[in-house]
Amino acid sequence: MNKKGINDMNIILLSGGSGKRLWPLSNDVRSRQFIKIFKKQDGVYESMIQRVCRQIRQADEQASITVSTSKAQVSAVHNQLGEAVNVCVEPNRKGTFPGIALTAAYLHDHRQLSEEEVVIVCPIDPYVEDSYYAELKKLEGLVEAGAAIALLGIQPTEASQNYGYIVPENDGESSLVKMFREKPDASAAKKYVESGALWNGGVFACRLGYLLEKAHEQIDFTDFEDLYDQYDKLKSVSFDRAVVEKEKNLAVLRYDGLWKDLSTWDALSAEMTEPVMGQALYNSACENLSVVNELNVPILCMGLKNVVVSASAEGILVSDKQQSQDIEPFVDSMNQQVMFAEKSWGDFRVLDVEDGSLTVKISLNPGYRMNYHSHDHRDEVWTIISGTGRTIVDGMEEQVKPGDVITMEAGCKHTVIAETAMQIIEVQLGKEINVHDKHKYELED
Repeated sequence: MNKKGINDMNIILLSGGSGKRLWPLSNDVRSRQFIKIFKKQDGVYESMIQRVCRQIRQADEQASITVSTSKAQVSAVHNQLGEAVNVCVEPNRKGTFPGIALTAAYLHDHRQLSEEEVVIVCPIDPYVEDSYYAELKKLEGLVEAGAAIALLGIQPTEASQNYGYIVPENDGESSLVKMFREKPDASAAKKYVESGALWNGGVFACRLGYLLEKAHEQIDFTDFEDLYDQYDKLKSVSFDRAVVEKEKNLAVLRYDGLWKDLSTWDALSAEMTEPVMGQALYNSACENLSVVNELNVPILCMGLKNVVVSASAEGILVSDKQQSQDIEPFVDSMNQQVMFAEKSWGDFRVLDVEDGSLTVKISLNPGYRMNYHSHDHRDEVWTIISGTGRTIVDGMEEQVKPGDVITMEAGCKHTVIAETAMQIIEVQLGKEINVHDKHKYELED
């Protein structure tokens, strides 16, 4: 990371949640912020997390970005962003307050950030125009002027029950806050909008010391490591309920630009630059059709109107766009193994699941390797499909190329190091095949 300057922003990006409303592309490991669905001017697709970080860098090239995320998403963050950001890992998923508190301790103890520094906390998933992140710099000024918390207020487009409401004291660009209310019912939301209230977009700024103070009010801890060890003791609660609703010294910055929550297929498909991603054909009778196909088989659509079709190894969704907002309870009822995941070294895709066997296609990025590891209850067979590299099996190193087959019995320590981009078919064999059957070891140079 570049050394932070006096006027550079400190950004905390909250990357959590499973994104089940975008099933089958999202799951507990691959949340919606990692789906590469936004097409850039150069024709390359990027994910929400890549888009957000790019936009922040455009607004402030030297901004310090820290992603607060769960263990399950760390590999995906590193895969898509590399070393361009800091990462604070939550031991388990809780509300936004525990995650923000832990990240504050991380910034203070591991990044040596002063308690007087202003930090800006942002959810990672709003779809905004490039100017949005330049506006965030103004939040720092409100904190410097004396506000305990400076909120970003979004100009409402409807009386939504999905957001909290900020009631400013006046209609200026910035104002003190008269009242803050977390997600109201429909009638109250209508009254708030009519009175000039703003949506709470979950973006705020405050001094780092303020966050640490609020964390200490909830639990007694000495430093980041101590807070990490006691993380289970923290209440699972949102930052808004734990802190913002109780704070009297609030200021708000009004934002009236593009701001969209793309947490549903209906909303996401509206921002797709083209109706089809992947292999798909449709006839002229189709209207307002969106198709996202990650499978290696074609999809044919005939006469579909206002429909989203999404296909991945996790499953297939065919839904009226508006009805797609209500898929979460159905996804919750499914008991399905994760079929695709990004790792720091590449990704894997499950090809076949049988009693006693699991077949996986592994893609490794050049210069990367798996952890040196073993399994107690399964054998593994690797078949090199493409690329070159080295395998290390129980300390024995061997060059490998397409067509080579490597067999590893249970208990055997092994890894593969990619010299070029590699693809490997891995067959797991055993009566007890699960993700927890894994031991990691240090690999000596």
